[in-house]
Amino acid sequence: MRIGLVVSCIVMFFVIAFAGLFNLQIAHGRSNRDLSRKNCIRLVPRLGARGKILDRRGEVIVGNKLYYDAAVMGRGIKEASGTLAAIAPLLGKSSGELEKAFRRGFVVSSLPVVVASNIDIKEAIALEEIKSDLPGLIIQPKPQRAYPYGRLACHVAGYINEIDRWRLTKLADYGYKTRDLVGFGGAEEQYDYYLRQESGGLSIEVDHRGRFVRELGFKEPQSGKDVQLTLDLRIQKIVEGALDGRKGAVVIMDPASGEVLAMSSFPNFNPGIFVEKDAQEIASVVRNSEAPLMNRAISNSYPAGSIFKVIVATAALEQKKINKNTTFVCTGSTQVGRSVFKCWNTHGEQDIVRAIAHSCNVFFYRTGLLAGAQNIHDYAVKFGLAHDTGFELLYETGGFVPSPLWRKLKQFKGWYDGDTANLSIGQGDVLVTPLQIARMMAVFANGGYLVTPNIIKAIDGKQVVSSKKRAIAVPIKDSTMGLVREGLREVVSLPDGTSSILAQLPVDVAGKTGTAQAPPGAAHGWFAGFFPFKDPHFVICVFLERAGAGYHAAMLGKRIIEQMSKEGLI
Repeated sequence: MRIGLVVSCIVMFFVIAFAGLFNLQIAHGRSNRDLSRKNCIRLVPRLGARGKILDRRGEVIVGNKLYYDAAVMGRGIKEASGTLAAIAPLLGKSSGELEKAFRRGFVVSSLPVVVASNIDIKEAIALEEIKSDLPGLIIQPKPQRAYPYGRLACHVAGYINEIDRWRLTKLADYGYKTRDLVGFGGAEEQYDYYLRQESGGLSIEVDHRGRFVRELGFKEPQSGKDVQLTLDLRIQKIVEGALDGRKGAVVIMDPASGEVLAMSSFPNFNPGIFVEKDAQEIASVVRNSEAPLMNRAISNSYPAGSIFKVIVATAALEQKKINKNTTFVCTGSTQVGRSVFKCWNTHGEQDIVRAIAHSCNVFFYRTGLLAGAQNIHDYAVKFGLAHDTGFELLYETGGFVPSPLWRKLKQFKGWYDGDTANLSIGQGDVLVTPLQIARMMAVFANGGYLVTPNIIKAIDGKQVVSSKKRAIAVPIKDSTMGLVREGLREVVSLPDGTSSILAQLPVDVAGKTGTAQAPPGAAHGWFAGFFPFKDPHFVICVFLERAGAGYHAAMLGKRIIEQMSKEGLI
């Protein structure tokens, strides 16, 4: 009985063993062999270069610089010591330094350990020549973002950094992984899909203990696609040189095509600190209360001030509330309801052209009351205010223009004549961006078309054609256009015009200043205009935060236009 039980157990044991062997060798033999083969192969990744960001003439704004890392594979320090001792003299280091680097970086024997980072091309070539005699030595090319002009156009270009959790959640399905370098802000973020490189790598064989055996093959990494902007670096340099040290923004745009030729915001930042991983510098930028990472040209909105008067003039003329012969007398103030609304000067009798030239508040209080707040709001929308411009870069704000209907529906409050008076000089709740003002001014420069600002010219050498770039005709009469343009020209040409300081420039300029009250601090300063007057090729908007008056913005605009003329860019 006992013998039979023992025999049965032995038989059962062999049956189970045979079944297990059959399952491993026959049933799953092929998959197990594949797993074994894959387990002895390791991939050492190699990065391609991220696509370049170019200006309209092909000049590099953001490029790449090629560095090299020297890496060694080995089961431990004893196995790697011979290789480390051989390469130390070529790297100008002691073998002890390299051994310390090896110990710090060692994780598993199947992964290479970087023992020297960012070595130059001469050192990389010297190591490559002796590589065949040194088992486990790997020279890894490492392209890094390079900024030949430092801070220039930093808000338009953006910067790169390790992917954060929010972006990883959105982009994981597109192949993005933890610790990937991705774009933040500007073209780097908006066009990351095109700029992003495709990794390649070195395939190596390791033994059952994970030790390096031999190289099997190499897959060439693919570089990202170049993105060409509409910016002209020559103009961008002039703008940034003029703005440097003044908090604000400048936009220069082609009024016919909407191409942005220069866009600058200050304070700015050095995108190279994110490549160098300078923690102290990064912290100082991120925590800076002046918000240097913010592009003030598109991402923040401000009271419009007297720049808004061209909208009021257009609305009143189009609604036939005034005409070219309508006049109001400015005695320095006017009564609206129970309140006295002041002008910044005493102008006497003013018609529409002179009122624009002198920026007479009294004329526009009266004109705005005749036109009506809702009409003013509606014309502001026709000129591209109160919503974003459709600009390609991210984080554009739409600004705001109030109206009686909005006040009633959203705040359950009434609208009064005093509100209309404030709206008529661009105060109250009116908020605009410098890019919106440049776009608005372009309507008077190009003869009545609302263009879509754009900054992307080509991707991978192919011209970008977008339906968004089509201009929309603004329904205003030629007579209205002529009167407003005449007023904008006299802002500069009249000796007492608010921008007469631009009269001595070698090119005829038309424009409008604005001083926007923003308590409790000093007023903001605006200047927006176009040039040459008869055949405009440029629209300019200068915004200076807390400048105190529009005069200072006009002065900065003068410096920019003057320098552009000197360099033959007009």
